[in-house]
Amino acid sequence: MVRYDLRHLHDNFYDRMMDLLETGTKVDEVAIFLFEIGDFTPIQKSADLIKEAGHELLNSLKFNEVDWTIVVRRKK
Repeated sequence: MVRYDLRHLHDNFYDRMMDLLETGTKVDEVAIFLFEIGDFTPIQKSADLIKEAGHELLNSLKFNEVDWTIVVRRKK
């Protein structure tokens, strides 16, 4: 299991999240991504990106007032 803090990227974390998932994790490894939510749009967009890439979204949680955590299993 690996954890990545992408809060410093604000709304521009999608490409980095997918890059880390593809290159920073092994097949079937779980990754935890922490990012800022703002208007909640990033939650659905990140879930859609993960699904489109063929990975498994295991959990999606509000971490505090401005941060969100998603847990993903790399599938390919």
